Amino acid sequence: MQKIIVVCGPTATGKSDFAIALAKKIGGEIISADSRQVYRGLDIGSGKITKREMKSVPHHLLDVASPTRVFSVAQYKKLADKAIKDILKRGKVPIICGGTGLYIDAVVYDTDFPAVPPNKPLRIQLEKIPTEALVQKLEALDLERFAAIDTNNRVRLIRAIEIARALGKVPKVSRQKRYDVEWHYLDFPDDILKTRIHNRLYKRMKSGMVTEVRRLHSEGVSWKRLEALGLEYRYLAQFLQGKITKSEMLVQLETAIWHYAKRQRTWFKKYAF
Repeated sequence: MQKIIVVCGPTATGKSDFAIALAKKIGGEIISADSRQVYRGLDIGSGKITKREMKSVPHHLLDVASPTRVFSVAQYKKLADKAIKDILKRGKVPIICGGTGLYIDAVVYDTDFPAVPPNKPLRIQLEKIPTEALVQKLEALDLERFAAIDTNNRVRLIRAIEIARALGKVPKVSRQKRYDVEWHYLDFPDDILKTRIHNRLYKRMKSGMVTEVRRLHSEGVSWKRLEALGLEYRYLAQFLQGKITKSEMLVQLETAIWHYAKRQRTWFKKYAF
C-alpha cells in the first residue's frame, strides 16, 4: 500500500506552515484539501497560500475551478488521485493538507460518489425554506455530512439534502483505506484558537479582503454565488450589498468561523490518528 501524509485540523491552526516544513524535510509535495481554495480568485478570504509562502514546495489543486460554477467532491477526488499518482511517480511524498474533511475522505477512503441528478422540484421547494430549517433537515438526514458542512452555505445544504433524500447518505463512505496514511492533526485549546481566528480575520481585512470580494463581483461572480461560497465571502457579500453593517459583518463572521472550526473538530474525531 502506497504511503501518503495527511495534515488536517480546524481552521487557523497553521496547517499550511506545518505541511511546508514537513515537505521540505522529507521531499514532499502538497495537495490542498480546501473547498474554497480550488477556486480562482478566492485568495485572501480563503487564506490561499502565496508563491512566496510556498517556499518552492510544489502545491496542487489550487485555482483549478471557476468561482462561478460549483466544484464537486467527485471532481476533487479525480484531480487529487491524478496528483498523487504523479507525485509518487516522481519519487516524492504526497501530503494532503487542509480542513475540508469530505475532500480528505474522498482521497483516503474507498468512497463512492454516485451520480445524483438535480431534483428541480425539490430545489424549488428547498429554496423557499430558511437556512436554519435546511440545517435541521440535513442534520436529521445525515449527521456525518452535517458535521462538516458550512451551515450558512445554502447551495451546499440544498445539494446535500438532495443527495441524502435520493441515497440515504451523503455520500456512502467506506472505512477501507486506499493508502497507508500518516496522520498529523493540529489543534489548540478553545481560547487560543478563538484568538487565532480573531487575529487572522483582522489581518485578512487589512490585506484587502473587501476589495477582493468587490473585484470578484465586478468580474461576474453574482452576489448569490458569493454568499453560497460561505464564511468570509458570504458575510462580505452581505456587507457590500448593504444588508449588514461592517461591525455586524465582523462579529457574525467571527462567530461563524468559530462554529465551523467546532464542526471540523467533530468531523476529524472519527479518524484513528
